[in-house]
Amino acid sequence: MNYREILVKIEQYLEGKAHLDELAKKKQDPFKILISTILSARTKDSNTRIATEKLFAKYNTPKKIAKAYIEDIEQLIKSSGFYRVKAARVKEVSKVIIDKYNGTVPENYEELMSLPGVGSKTANCVLVYAFKIPAIPVDTHVHRISNRLGWVKTTKPLETEKALRDKIPKELWLKLNRLFVRFGQQICNPIRPKCEICIIENHCPRDFSMELAIKKKVKKKN
Repeated sequence: MNYREILVKIEQYLEGKAHLDELAKKKQDPFKILISTILSARTKDSNTRIATEKLFAKYNTPKKIAKAYIEDIEQLIKSSGFYRVKAARVKEVSKVIIDKYNGTVPENYEELMSLPGVGSKTANCVLVYAFKIPAIPVDTHVHRISNRLGWVKTTKPLETEKALRDKIPKELWLKLNRLFVRFGQQICNPIRPKCEICIIENHCPRDFSMELAIKKKVKKKN
């Protein structure tokens, strides 16, 4: 399968930039990208963008966030959802970055993963968007689209990450997340994907088995 050809087709077709891509283009600020990725959990790009800009307009360094009142952080990031949990996490991460890393975000996977509440997706996002280090951040879009395309047959994001790392040439890793995020927002939607206008329709087997299995599992629980 020509992964490069498919990614080129997607790139030529898409409009605009995803939130993290915008941050990376404006200024390569690893701390802002780290915090924004934490805020992005289970919310839309538009909500993450608002929360990030409000927070950094008032507190734009690890030291300022670490010293801020938790209630103030909560109000600033409210649009991101789950704001109480995220505010505590953002404050905690900022303290660790000051105490352990002298205010500088680490640029390797193991140290990023050691930060409070930072998982593989967040660590890989920082590597890709802040440091341009090849990695594959697997969010809901990458997980869903990779399965629909038949590139992987997985049920969990970490399984998808491993499978993609084994299959996709390393020189394409930096492109994968930023393209699939926008593609998942504009065309390959979670519900009612726009297959009729999809630029890669001829390359797609439309494998929805992973999603159907999850729905079946949820239905059984209920």
